[in-house]
Amino acid sequence: MKTLISNGLVVDGTGARAFPGDVLIEGDRIAEIIPRRSGASSAADRTVDASGFVVSPGFIDAHAHSDAYLIIEPDAPSKISQGITTEINGQCGGSIAPRYGQARLSSDWASVLGERLVWRSLAEYREILAAAKPAVNTVQFIGHNTLRSSVIGYAGRAANADEIRQMQYLLEKSLDEGARGFSTGLIYQPGKYATDDEVVSLTKTAAAKGAIYSTHMRSEGDRILEAIDEVIDLAQETGIRAEISHLKTSGRNNWGKLDAVLAKIEAAMNQGWLLGSDRYPYCGAGTDLDIVFPDWAGEGAAPAEMARLSDPALRARIVAEIDSQDRDWSSVMIGGTWHPETKRFSGKTVAQIATEANAPSTPGEIVCDILAKDLCRTGAFFFTMSEANLDRILSVPWIVPGSDASLRSPQGILGADHPHPRAYGTMPEFYRRLRALGVSQEEAVGRMTGKTASRFGLEGRGVLRKGAFADIVVWNENDFKSNASYLRPHCFSSGVKLTMVNGIISYHRGEFTGERGGRFLER
Repeated sequence: MKTLISNGLVVDGTGARAFPGDVLIEGDRIAEIIPRRSGASSAADRTVDASGFVVSPGFIDAHAHSDAYLIIEPDAPSKISQGITTEINGQCGGSIAPRYGQARLSSDWASVLGERLVWRSLAEYREILAAAKPAVNTVQFIGHNTLRSSVIGYAGRAANADEIRQMQYLLEKSLDEGARGFSTGLIYQPGKYATDDEVVSLTKTAAAKGAIYSTHMRSEGDRILEAIDEVIDLAQETGIRAEISHLKTSGRNNWGKLDAVLAKIEAAMNQGWLLGSDRYPYCGAGTDLDIVFPDWAGEGAAPAEMARLSDPALRARIVAEIDSQDRDWSSVMIGGTWHPETKRFSGKTVAQIATEANAPSTPGEIVCDILAKDLCRTGAFFFTMSEANLDRILSVPWIVPGSDASLRSPQGILGADHPHPRAYGTMPEFYRRLRALGVSQEEAVGRMTGKTASRFGLEGRGVLRKGAFADIVVWNENDFKSNASYLRPHCFSSGVKLTMVNGIISYHRGEFTGERGGRFLER
């Protein structure tokens, strides 16, 4: 079938100047791009009038977590509706596979997958994904925390030489099965217990396969400069191409470090050690509430945490140590909850909850009470970042958009959660903020498409040119906006008329067509 997208403003993803033109698609590829001034025309089986709309490559989410949810909700509504056609999944050290030994998926993934959680290897996951026929393309990274828990479990100790070799074997096997990269989340359980030797050994395995490395660093706040040095040293020692995930300076005391952070990264980029970074366009971070636990209390992940919360003496110790933290609890908002008694807390800060009648009296008691009821699966938003720093970070040309979010849907099992608004609004918000900073339309679109595709080696993606894959979004610049908020997150973005993936239209005029053309993009 031939589809003609006519009369649009073509922004091709390369940074070149926009021009009025038509795009002809045949099968899964772009057959021709026709400037309107040429006067040429092409016959088509179907025509989409893009008058008054931008026609661009589909947006690429450089940092996503939809691995599991692509099985649950393959229409990928929160992503497709904002023009995302490709996601880079398996980030922050957590991936859908491989899954052996004591390895558990994140609590929200495991809860919704239920009996569908039947795979172990990446190859097995790919078979199930292909049967689900997702609407978006997915690139898979393999998470260090997933590897470590498959071999060691969740013990808070260093890996021995044999365990490192087992992790290397699983990583190499997964890369041979189509994964494109290796990710770490060195602030999370159990990756935080890894020695430099463990991370270096695994990264060398990834580098030998031509893979990319992405990292949620050991610190994004007090020790951020040292954490960046660790990434640079790793890239130098292993030869890996490295991406720093969701760049930020977290905590008011660290906002003034941004100049040094940017200078350090740019110097490493100029020497070829780093690829750059990604960022979501919000100042609230989103992760699990149990991140506020002291290290000893978090060891072993949810089952071990629940056992400690069930012990009165240990629970009292956890409460006391949380209460002793130098933390502004008005900046910690409860996100997704699971128990009927905790649902009412979603969208409220811990400080607000403390003022309610019959509430536990201290932040530590509130946190432990909610986590105990939710089986330590509660999500939270942490407002510890600066708006001014966010704008400075977004203004840097090597920053590309990454939602740091799984796909969501207002309906069904995924609609029961309370996600970060970035799940629905990253792309319009990223574009809006860039344009407000004076970034040209062509550069903004290029960062959301061609630059990201080039960074991750996605041949034939992220650009509009003859022979490229037909991942295309048709959108209105003035209407392109996010409608999601921290209080009402399940709201689709506005302004997208059509989203096409590999020549298949999955979203058109506010409706999901049920046709899905996404693919697993292997190395």
